[in-house]
Amino acid sequence: MISRRVGANGPEVSAIGLGCMGMSFAYGGRDDAESTRTLHRALDLGVNHLDTADVYGAGANERLLGPVVRARREEVFLATKFGNRNRGEGYGFTGTPGAYVDSSADWARQACDASLSRLGVDTIDLYYLHRRDPQTPIEETVGAMAELVAAGKVRLIGLSEVSPATLRAAHAVHPVAAVQMEYSLFTRDVEAEMLATCRELGVALVAYSPVGRGLLTGAITSRGQLAADDWRAGAPRFAESNLAANLKLVDEVRAVATEVGATAAQTALAWLLAQGEEVLPIPGTKRVRWLEENVAAADVHLDAAQLGRLDAALPPGAAAGERYPTPAMRTLGH
Repeated sequence: MISRRVGANGPEVSAIGLGCMGMSFAYGGRDDAESTRTLHRALDLGVNHLDTADVYGAGANERLLGPVVRARREEVFLATKFGNRNRGEGYGFTGTPGAYVDSSADWARQACDASLSRLGVDTIDLYYLHRRDPQTPIEETVGAMAELVAAGKVRLIGLSEVSPATLRAAHAVHPVAAVQMEYSLFTRDVEAEMLATCRELGVALVAYSPVGRGLLTGAITSRGQLAADDWRAGAPRFAESNLAANLKLVDEVRAVATEVGATAAQTALAWLLAQGEEVLPIPGTKRVRWLEENVAAADVHLDAAQLGRLDAALPPGAAAGERYPTPAMRTLGH
């Protein structure tokens, strides 16, 4: 596995990481045994960048990762996040009953301690603000995160789904190692300003949902394939009115994939890797077979003509539908 650096002065990690959310949340039923096998297989293959969050399964995902991380701590670059809360107990994404965003300094401290406890580790390698409450000054939040670094509880700090202006303000308080943003051939918003800002400041851009939540793999062809408890059943890009148009966009991805002897998912990941050394995709899966397919994307080479064809076939804004339902969209870009 090739490596890339997390920020200008950060450690080197696997260029392709592993998003762990789907192991405990959002994409149908859980299989903890298979997920655990997938985590170990990732480390065996040199994929050391594991990404989770306190909200994934209301803490369940961190508890799932804990035994694997503790057993192989020196092999793992561990990232988790805070900021999504529920007015009842636990955590919740915006749009679910009682859910709200809390980026206060006090919650940063409490949430970090809770994550450390669930994971069973002393230090988090990369700690993100998952979503930002615009009523809380980013300087307050990052100041508290800097205290966590000074206390040895966190090594590096990151932000997720913020604006370039917020990144600049945060970076002035304490170096930001990474910004996590949705980035794929289907979602290219970061190319307007965020990617250039990351390059200027020496910040890694960690790309989540790099295969468009499965749409870019070609494996999903109808809504009937989605389980009743699959989050995508309520996502705008998977709505009947948008799905056919979005699937049509994948035709050129498949054509290029055939030329290079790769799958559509590998081609989409190879395109992302070609966007710059600061881009770190973290495709998510809970199954060994898809993990192995994703990892092999690091060996796929796309020439300039093929990259240009993909750029032209899926330009910014080409995907039909917003990437989240309306309530969740309101939490982005602050």
